[in-house]
Amino acid sequence: RVRDFVQTHFTETRSQRHLLRAAPKDIQESLIEHCSTDNNTQNEFPVVDSYQSLQEPPFQDAKQSSSSDSYQAFQDRTMSAYPPQGGHPPPGAYPPGHPHAPPQQQNGGGAVPDSYFDERRKGEVNELRNLLRNFATERDQQKKRDIIKKVIAYMTLGIDVSRLFTEMMLAIETRDLVIKKMVYLFLCNYATTHPELAQMCTNTLQKDCGNDDPMVRGLALRALCSLRLPQMVEYISEPLRRSLTDHHAYVRKTGVMGILKLYHLDQEAFERCNFVDILYDMLRDPDPSVVSNCILVLNEVMDGGMAINRAIMLHLLNRIHEFSEFGVLQVLELVPRYIPANEDEGYQIMNLLDPVLRTSNSGAVLATIRAFLAMANYASEDISMQVVARVKAPLITHVSSGSPELIYCLLQNVETLVELCPGIFDDEYRQFYVKYHEPTHIKYLKMDILPKLANPDNAPDIVAELAECVADANDTMSRLAVRSMARIACRDVGGPGCAESICRRLVELLELNVPHICSEAATALTHIIRKHPSLKTVVAPPLPRTLKYVTESSGKASVIYLLGECGETVREAPYALEKLIDTYDDIDDSEIKLALLTATVKLFLARPPEVQHMLGRLLAKATDDVSSQDLHDRALMYYRLLRSGVIDSVVKTDASITQNFFEENDAELRAALLEEFNTLSILYDKTSENFISPEYQVKFKKMPEEHPLAPGDTSTADVLPTAPAPEGQPAAVEPVAATQPAGDVMDLLGFGDTLPAAPPGPTVEQLSLMPGVTMTGDEYQSTWASINDGDATVTTIPLNAVPTSTDAVETVLANNANIMTMASGELPTEFKFFLYCKDTADVFYLLQCNVSKTPGEPLFIVTIKTSGGAAGNAKIEQLVELLRSSLN
Repeated sequence: RVRDFVQTHFTETRSQRHLLRAAPKDIQESLIEHCSTDNNTQNEFPVVDSYQSLQEPPFQDAKQSSSSDSYQAFQDRTMSAYPPQGGHPPPGAYPPGHPHAPPQQQNGGGAVPDSYFDERRKGEVNELRNLLRNFATERDQQKKRDIIKKVIAYMTLGIDVSRLFTEMMLAIETRDLVIKKMVYLFLCNYATTHPELAQMCTNTLQKDCGNDDPMVRGLALRALCSLRLPQMVEYISEPLRRSLTDHHAYVRKTGVMGILKLYHLDQEAFERCNFVDILYDMLRDPDPSVVSNCILVLNEVMDGGMAINRAIMLHLLNRIHEFSEFGVLQVLELVPRYIPANEDEGYQIMNLLDPVLRTSNSGAVLATIRAFLAMANYASEDISMQVVARVKAPLITHVSSGSPELIYCLLQNVETLVELCPGIFDDEYRQFYVKYHEPTHIKYLKMDILPKLANPDNAPDIVAELAECVADANDTMSRLAVRSMARIACRDVGGPGCAESICRRLVELLELNVPHICSEAATALTHIIRKHPSLKTVVAPPLPRTLKYVTESSGKASVIYLLGECGETVREAPYALEKLIDTYDDIDDSEIKLALLTATVKLFLARPPEVQHMLGRLLAKATDDVSSQDLHDRALMYYRLLRSGVIDSVVKTDASITQNFFEENDAELRAALLEEFNTLSILYDKTSENFISPEYQVKFKKMPEEHPLAPGDTSTADVLPTAPAPEGQPAAVEPVAATQPAGDVMDLLGFGDTLPAAPPGPTVEQLSLMPGVTMTGDEYQSTWASINDGDATVTTIPLNAVPTSTDAVETVLANNANIMTMASGELPTEFKFFLYCKDTADVFYLLQCNVSKTPGEPLFIVTIKTSGGAAGNAKIEQLVELLRSSLN
């Protein structure tokens, strides 16, 4: 080790003391002992009595403290004292003829022997190998962690550490989960590039899949599935199947994600194992994280997305409060694809999702809004305004707080809702004022939203705020502020006098000596004049002066256009345009030339004697101009119209706009974007077909295509309809009493037929609950599990206040309604109740209820199942009403 150290670190540019300072303590002892016994080096290499003296500041440079002769003498003495023990030193370490020089070097050169590339040469990877092989490392787990962390760090930097595969495999035999995680990461990283090495670890991973520790089982299964090698399929299938029935939820959810990896690795093996049916069965798993992973996998492996029906939707929505934020998002993504049986079921789904709006996750809020909008499409009347009004408060709360990136996404979705339902967000316009510390992209977006919130009440405040933003140091910000003011005037939403007030503000901006503001104000005034021709007298006076100092091409073209429109009012208009015509050859921008040609023709129709000669010169130059084909063709068109004498009917027309500009009529695009609410389409302002390649597009299908319930099935607003009768048997239909006499029924088809009076409905049996009913916990569980979730009835009961304790609810229900409690409990976020009762017809009613303790409207969410007899909707309605009256 001393010899290797001297060969590596001792050079002519380093003094002997520098060598000692860089050496480890054990090598320092050997060097000190060796040098102190040599009388020839006493002066240049004094004896060091303690290591403390080695920590002194660096001495003078080696060139001043030792000569090349002393360096050579010291190296020779050191090399002779520590002869090589196997292998050869690097070429050049010994001079030719030295007794320890390699044979090739003694003979005057030649190829480097293979023994030079041994494992003991220096380097980061070899040092790590030696550390991993060290016995002391095995005993110190923390030290072993640090070494493996260094291996992973080198791996992430792109250094090939695959040579350490054997040592890393030996390190896997430990109970330390942190070390196992890092080793598994090492294995997965080199699996694709070194498949022969990955196969070596198959037996170890399969063994860990049967470990007693569930965390080890899950980690090993994840690593086994992450190898992504075709030859590993036969080793993956059996551990995957075992993991799906594991008693620990972590192993089960890891196994579900492993199914997805197997699907991408070998679809034929995936289909042979029949994993799709297993995943659908696992939707009833008691752990919500497993269910959310099942939804994710099914959405990806099935064409058109996961197949859903009424039973699945009811089951998932009833458990939505159990899911994590990730799981809630997975469930909410299914709701827009579900076709409700009827209008009432759509309302009930919205009621079940309403508590999600109170969550702190903005993604869940946006997903809930999308679900609301989807359910609103199935309502008999347009309830979009009510939906947007309900979600306004949560959205404003999230927009007011959060990261800039999150706020930007929320604002984009808010803008879509503002366009869908104008007027809903108008009273919150101050929330969209620009703040000085906000990033520019958020400021720009708020500038686009503010004009859409203007109404006669708040327009003065919004215009004043925009006028302040015109003076912003950011040029783009100033331009957007001017455009926003023009939009308010063009849309005519600010009430009487608003357009004229904005027009006067913009005229004042024309006289500012700021190029970009003058240019943008002139462009804005062209739009306002087209919408409000009566404001020409306000715009006309400063135009000749503005034309002299405006510099931007777009601004100059807009001023020229305004001179043509206001030519009758502006006395100097022909002379201002004539100067431009005389310098026509010096104009490079075709936009200015086109505006000049159009304005001159319009001015000629208003004041022919003054403009006739200069129009002729302009037409002659424009028809000979080959710089712009559009300019050349327009000049020819005007010339031919003048010769034909019909130019008055073509050019001199009323150019005012009665509605929005054509480019703003994008209702079709808005409707398409609304279908893709809460996606990247909203951020890009284009549908997904425009930025996703066809091979990567996923089209989810709406289900069920044929709903088991009749579209006209009527049910109360609080009770979801029950499932239909089995196929092949007639469904039991309860007759409903007529709501109006037959004589009042309109003859809609005009056949003149008189409808017979509907027979009176049967007498509805009243619900009567028996007191003192008892049931064991096992009976309750077995009965509840035996009833299909699709046959359950879900409803929500508004409460006056959140209960103070479970005892208060239990006592009220037992005394006032004969509803007994099987079990109850108070969780950090909700109360849960398991209730039961029995009526005089020997029908048991099993109820599972929960009440959220989060701020907001308190709701008593109830899931009802019946057993032991036929209980129609009427009795269930009476039971719900009994609960409502007892709790309130």
